Amino acid sequence: MKYLLALLVTILSFSDAQSQALLPYKQYKTLPAVRLLSADSTGWELKAKLQKNKPVMLMVFSPECDHCKHETEELIKNMNKFKDIQIIMATPLPLKEMAAFAAHYKLQQYPNILVGKDYAFALPAYYGIKNLPFHAFYTSNKQLISGFEGSMSVATILKIFGK
Repeated sequence: MKYLLALLVTILSFSDAQSQALLPYKQYKTLPAVRLLSADSTGWELKAKLQKNKPVMLMVFSPECDHCKHETEELIKNMNKFKDIQIIMATPLPLKEMAAFAAHYKLQQYPNILVGKDYAFALPAYYGIKNLPFHAFYTSNKQLISGFEGSMSVATILKIFGK
């Protein structure tokens, strides 16, 4: 029985390592084709809302996450440095919580920020997300630069974009 358990753990460990190596975002290196919901429950296609010739930072967040709140505060304080970067903030959590988060931080007043609910839970699978916030960075041609789990400083984010 002990050997069977050890074999099972080994197989699961190997399959987890294999699946991480083949995450869709690393394999395809493009933004996923997902639909998000706005606070008013209208759906929109992520790729259709992107501005041309602007790099993109996709941030998957939780309205309850202290790290996500802190990072949002820092982004807002430094918004003048992000005016040429489109920021997509997406959450798989309830629409009501997302709307309250967006209203609290007055995110609607920033034309380069779009906030949406990932109602199909597509982003956690596409990016293999285990911790929030999660960031995916894309060039102005919408090609992947990198992905990162956890909090990031404004300086680090800007450095990824060469600023």
